[in-house]
Amino acid sequence: MGSAQVTDWQGKNVTVAGLGVSGIPAARVLHGLGARVTVVNDGDDERARAQAAELEALGITVRLGDGATLPDGTELIVTAPGWKPDKPLFAAARRAGVPVWGDVELAWRLRGPDAPPWLAVTGTNGKTTTVQMLASILRAAGLRTAAVGNIGVSLLDAVTGEETYDVLAVELSSYQLHWAPSLRAHSAVVLNLAPDHLDWHGSMEAYAADKGRIYEGNRVACVYNIADRATEDLVREADVEEGCRAVGFTLGTPAPSQLGVVDGILVDRAFVENRQKNAQELAEVADVNPPAPHNVANALAAAALARAFGVPARAVRDGLRAFRPDAHRIAHVADVDAVAYVDDSKATNTHAAQASLAAYDSIVWIAGGLAKGATFDDLVTRSAKRLRGAVLIGRDRALIREALARHAPEVPVVDVERTDTGAMLQAVQEAQRLAGPGDTVLLAPACASMDMFVNYNRRGEAFAEAVRELGA
Repeated sequence: MGSAQVTDWQGKNVTVAGLGVSGIPAARVLHGLGARVTVVNDGDDERARAQAAELEALGITVRLGDGATLPDGTELIVTAPGWKPDKPLFAAARRAGVPVWGDVELAWRLRGPDAPPWLAVTGTNGKTTTVQMLASILRAAGLRTAAVGNIGVSLLDAVTGEETYDVLAVELSSYQLHWAPSLRAHSAVVLNLAPDHLDWHGSMEAYAADKGRIYEGNRVACVYNIADRATEDLVREADVEEGCRAVGFTLGTPAPSQLGVVDGILVDRAFVENRQKNAQELAEVADVNPPAPHNVANALAAAALARAFGVPARAVRDGLRAFRPDAHRIAHVADVDAVAYVDDSKATNTHAAQASLAAYDSIVWIAGGLAKGATFDDLVTRSAKRLRGAVLIGRDRALIREALARHAPEVPVVDVERTDTGAMLQAVQEAQRLAGPGDTVLLAPACASMDMFVNYNRRGEAFAEAVRELGA
């Protein structure tokens, strides 16, 4: 099943693994192309039955409660990205010589001859913000674009829909990259690498290797993070097209072939004439919203991809100025009694929390939730000197408490034991008690939220509501 002209799909037996945000569009698109589609799904709950009924009305076969058995005659599996590689279905596919694609691979294969190039972004943290910044810069340059992939428009819809684009800003997770062997981006970046999703990938090496797939076959630039050696190693290992360049970004002064920061100015020494001697001013740090160090790094990565696509310097500045970050990403909620309250509920792992804590000098830290196997010693060691106090919530808060006792014994710690809806209000009140004028009370949980909240959005909203109650 190599090329993907429509005629290829007529009568092909395709199994789609998993209902949900990627499975349903994949099933619809393949059915529309004339494939014989069977959807298999582990779950058999009310929601799955409702989704199945909609697909069955189109003439698509759906098998609920059995995602392990390979349907007879299957010639291709298209899987939801979250399905682990060790699932029995995939073992059966390997034995039968059946290829497995993800929804990203399917989208890549379905592109038409005049398809727009992809500028691709991955990394443990900062993907969504960087892709949205990139789309904002591309739009400021007058290009038709969309932020797609893990966010916004589904990639399949972008590729098969009526809308035409000049270029796509594509966010890709490690899961999606694992199942996308033939993807070849115009240019790509790995923003950073830290342990995450190791239960899915099996090891840090496997996780890094899947992230590194984003560089395969890049045409113009492989963008990497000077401060994160592992990202540069992935560029070295990548098999790219002749003439593709390695371009670094740094919060320090850039060397040739890098973007960086000089006296509060974002500058480009990669996409300029005579880069040994010249630098191009792109924007001011103050144009980045918010101007926290890790967010400036995101802006430099977005700028590098846009410049690789030939965007003028002015569009970088205009695009960054126009960009508005999503909620719960270092969002300043309010100042109460000369204390700033900041919601970074999106900091769901230690790497994201570390970036958040590095943005402030004197912090009362609200943390805790589901640790997902993480350890907190490194995070606490790096951040100890900034901590004025800590308020811990959620199921795995003891892990953070123990790390604080080991590495920051002088920091006062309050344990909030309750897990009901009033827990966040109590946490914010305790933080207010610990904070003094000029401090920042920072919600950067370093953990997932599902022990107490539906998702990180709801956790952030609860924090903001509690802060507003203080202010009232």
